[in-house]
Amino acid sequence: MNPGTVNRRLPLVWLALHRRRRMLLSLLFGMVVFETLIVVITATIPTGDLFGERTPPGAFKAFSGSNGDVSIASYPGLLGAGLTHPFWIALQLTVIGSLGAAAVAADVESGTIELLMTRPVSRRRLLAERAGALVAASVLLNAAATVTLALGVAFSAKLREAIPETAVLTAGLLGCALAFCLTGPVLAVSALSRRRAHVIGAAVAFGAVGFALNFVALAWSPARALRYLSPFHYYAPGDVLGHGGVPWAAFGVLLGVGLLGLVAAFRLLERRDLAV
Repeated sequence: MNPGTVNRRLPLVWLALHRRRRMLLSLLFGMVVFETLIVVITATIPTGDLFGERTPPGAFKAFSGSNGDVSIASYPGLLGAGLTHPFWIALQLTVIGSLGAAAVAADVESGTIELLMTRPVSRRRLLAERAGALVAASVLLNAAATVTLALGVAFSAKLREAIPETAVLTAGLLGCALAFCLTGPVLAVSALSRRRAHVIGAAVAFGAVGFALNFVALAWSPARALRYLSPFHYYAPGDVLGHGGVPWAAFGVLLGVGLLGLVAAFRLLERRDLAV
């Protein structure tokens, strides 16, 4: 298919990505550099040297992306830490917040939404294509992290022995599911809000509060039941890297929450008065 034909069929997708191309390239570069550092550290530092003879606290499972017995002082735990590190989360939230705000709220705030609606573009198409751009950007970001880790594992004999062959790909797909889980509610906020700052704030809140809630639940046993309310309970790349397998239930929860948020976004946009 001719690329020009695709551009004509999905103009809002390509326009959204083109406008933020420099930001996206910077984020992709940052992700590759960061995950490369994680691989180098994991492959060169003996895991026992991280904590000496001590066992890492149970709350450290949150930083290795584990809900089970995968310790951060292990190869899967260290690589999992690269997929749950605050820097990794910040890059994900930057994409979600920026493109989520641009979906609807930015045009409402700038006053260009009414001009946009005079063109032959329905509300559904506007949101669908801009949501498509957000999802595409998130997939690219997670693909950059996944490919970097996969190459690192492939070139290190001791990492290959510790990490199941397809585990890195599964962890990358789980990262895409987490991004989609956050994308749906953020788009719902964008469809309802008049300020891009509200959408960016919502993205940060969903990500930061979700991670903090999972950390508290792992660190404090009376709050353990709260872990089910956090998307990071279902996003456990450390467990995937340590044991392999596909966590279908976790995929279902993350994708389900994202889909519910997306459906809510379409309904809210259809019903709202864009002139108010």
